[in-house]
Amino acid sequence: MTEPAEQPRTPDHLETITQALNSGMFVHVRRMLQQMRPGDVAWLLESSPSPSRKVLWQLIDPDDYGEILEELSEEVRDGIIRLMDPEKLAIALEDMESDDLAYVLRDLPEQLFTQVLDQMDEQDRQRAEQALSYPEDTAGSLMNTEFISLRPDVTIDVVLRYLRRHSELPEGTDTLYVVDQHNRLLGDMPLASLVVQAPTATVAEVMDTSVEAIPLTMTDTEVANLFERHDWLSAPVVDDNNQLLGRITIDDVVDIIREEGEHSMMGMAKMDDDEDTFAPVLTSARRRSIWLTVNLGTALVAASVSNMFEATLSQLATLAILMTIVPSMGGIAGNQTLALVIRGMAVGHIGDSNARWLLTKEALVGLINGMVWALAIAVVVSLWKGSWEIGLVIAAAMFINLSVAGIAGATIPLVMKRLNIDPALAGSMALTTITDTVGLLSFLGLATLILLH
Repeated sequence: MTEPAEQPRTPDHLETITQALNSGMFVHVRRMLQQMRPGDVAWLLESSPSPSRKVLWQLIDPDDYGEILEELSEEVRDGIIRLMDPEKLAIALEDMESDDLAYVLRDLPEQLFTQVLDQMDEQDRQRAEQALSYPEDTAGSLMNTEFISLRPDVTIDVVLRYLRRHSELPEGTDTLYVVDQHNRLLGDMPLASLVVQAPTATVAEVMDTSVEAIPLTMTDTEVANLFERHDWLSAPVVDDNNQLLGRITIDDVVDIIREEGEHSMMGMAKMDDDEDTFAPVLTSARRRSIWLTVNLGTALVAASVSNMFEATLSQLATLAILMTIVPSMGGIAGNQTLALVIRGMAVGHIGDSNARWLLTKEALVGLINGMVWALAIAVVVSLWKGSWEIGLVIAAAMFINLSVAGIAGATIPLVMKRLNIDPALAGSMALTTITDTVGLLSFLGLATLILLH
């Protein structure tokens, strides 16, 4: 009998399932869910409001729970887990790869975590405890321990007969690893190379000894950079003694890259990259109010600068019209540099060895932009307002603010990194405070000195 075609994930498909749910066609929805891949079901859950999400989860085959939990974003997964009892959750986790198992277990509340471990069999419990022993966001936490290793003295024929005895290979296997009697990594044997070798050749004769292994403590960002640089599909993970502990596959690296992109994008908006689109109203409002409060404080700092020059503004109403131009230009210039530096830090292009060169370069860019746009605004404002003095004031303020913006845009993320503060989350707010304050202070200060004295 021909299997039904798997349903694609599209907005139209989401609408079809939503309409079926609203119409009470639960059997039809269950059948549709059975035809979908786990990743598509996860996408459907993330795209559904909380009430529909609960109904959908009840209609999903429990045998698919584990694979779907792997694919869910952190906040949505936490909400789904709250719908499950510890016994069912333990069953869902038992077939997960070790890296995905640690990823799910690490975020469980302590009480639920203990209950789930108690429900696991001894083998799964040991596997979970080992996976959790490695620090989060390192190669150890990313690796899975399901791989095939070989000894160098066996022949290719023996290896092929050994592989045929397996009902299936570990998921994502593209390479076999060669180790000595102490499990130290000696080299690797890609499957594509294995099948074309002479059956009588030994593994030692045909293996690749130039394999580059990933240290256990390397950060996940550095791992992703290596995969991108070398176009790897998988890579071995070793400890300080070069003992093979596991491997990292490209699917895990894709998740890292995606999370980094989401983190940067959401961070610029002062939001958590795992925030649930369909979270309850009060929850979303509470989370966003934290950064809105901080931003209000920084806005009041800039407003206090304007207040210092209230007398100047009351005598020259023209200044009130022009005063927003300088901070705005500084903010744009600074954010261009800020985004460039944060991206460079994320992909590993910026470090202690080239940070000073970068600061010098961005300072010079700021000076050049300051001179060019100071001249441009001086001409425009002088002709517009018929006053070369006002044109001089705004030109000087523009030069100062663009110069400061270039330096600040490069300096802020570097300083925040040293202080273990996320520059993607807090960098733009700090930069805006600086460019607004410097822009208003320089413009209104110069106006007071030049126009009123």
